[in-house]
Amino acid sequence: MKVVICGAGIAGLALAQRLDASGAEVVVVEKAPGPRPQGYMIDFFGPGYDAAEAMGVLPRIRELGHHVDEMTYRDEHGRPRSRMRFAQFAKIVNGRLVSIMRPDLERALREHVPDRVEVRYGTTLTHVGNRADGVTVTLTDGGTIEADLLVGADGIHSTVRRQVFGAERDFLRYLGFHTAAYSFDDADIHDQVTGQLCLTDTVDRQMGFYGLQDRRVAVFAVHRTADPALPADPRAAIRHEYGTLGWMVPRALAACPAPEEVYYDQVAQIEMPTWSRDRVVLIGDAAYAVSLLAGQGASLGITGAYVLAEHLSRADAVETALERYEQMLRPVVTDKQRVARKGTRWFIPATTRQLHIRRAALGLSRLPVVDRYVAAALSGKSTAIITNLRATAPRSTLSNAT
Repeated sequence: MKVVICGAGIAGLALAQRLDASGAEVVVVEKAPGPRPQGYMIDFFGPGYDAAEAMGVLPRIRELGHHVDEMTYRDEHGRPRSRMRFAQFAKIVNGRLVSIMRPDLERALREHVPDRVEVRYGTTLTHVGNRADGVTVTLTDGGTIEADLLVGADGIHSTVRRQVFGAERDFLRYLGFHTAAYSFDDADIHDQVTGQLCLTDTVDRQMGFYGLQDRRVAVFAVHRTADPALPADPRAAIRHEYGTLGWMVPRALAACPAPEEVYYDQVAQIEMPTWSRDRVVLIGDAAYAVSLLAGQGASLGITGAYVLAEHLSRADAVETALERYEQMLRPVVTDKQRVARKGTRWFIPATTRQLHIRRAALGLSRLPVVDRYVAAALSGKSTAIITNLRATAPRSTLSNAT
């Protein structure tokens, strides 16, 4: 079986590794000239953690992870107003949690993709010839690939989705926020935030800081805006939106790098009636972006890759595998998206009253019963989707699924 994967991000690399392990011939195309350095810190847990363990990549992920003791919200003078220890949340997920920069998670997955998998950077598709028995992919370099399956793992602004399923506006649910991330050198700020996720305790906008290796500081920012359109100059937009915040924010804004070094995007979800059409299927954010408010986008990207690869390796027909993949994963995705939408007002409070309620809730989170409620509100329902899938025996191989 031959599979073309569009997108060499987290979901695409995870799928490439799993398909190769099952005996498929895999080609990965990626429009970026190389691995993307931009990204933010994520808390990696849930079914993706289980999938990474099954793939053998978890030790490397943990090695690249960062130790975070607590999350603190601080006022304009840097004084803590509320906090939550990571140990509380880690306990709820049985310690199966690691904080890691998104590019480092991608790096760990990339290192586990064998050299025999062809990865073409600086290349994407211009046309998809989708049929009931296969697909013809035309690339920007003028070449074409005949394959049994095309997988769109190319993110929330997916080219594959647009080519095969329709315009982005038909599937994107904008949640009312823009987000940005970058990193900079500052030894003093690094010393203040190391071992913590420090967030501004503010209304309508929020900037957070993590300490990285080599005295670098990672910045994560979110602000509320009714306009989904992205700015032409992300750095100018960040300085404008967060210029009124205090504490260490002015220094972080002064150190903001050139626009091309800044990650900047909408906070949105993707909702689709189906994730596949003939011999094209979507995974990760291309199919079911849950938004950063759900906190499990990377986890679900790896989960989707694992579930899809497993069903392709077990089914007697590609169509059957695609149907089972969606039946198994959609309820999990639906729950995570619901949790994200429900939690928007607490993630970035719109009023001072909501800010005070959040402070009180985090203060109560140290109580044994309340901490479980807070953790559940943040993460949604737990799922054993990977454990259950691993417990079942495969019935066939990819060579049979055509």
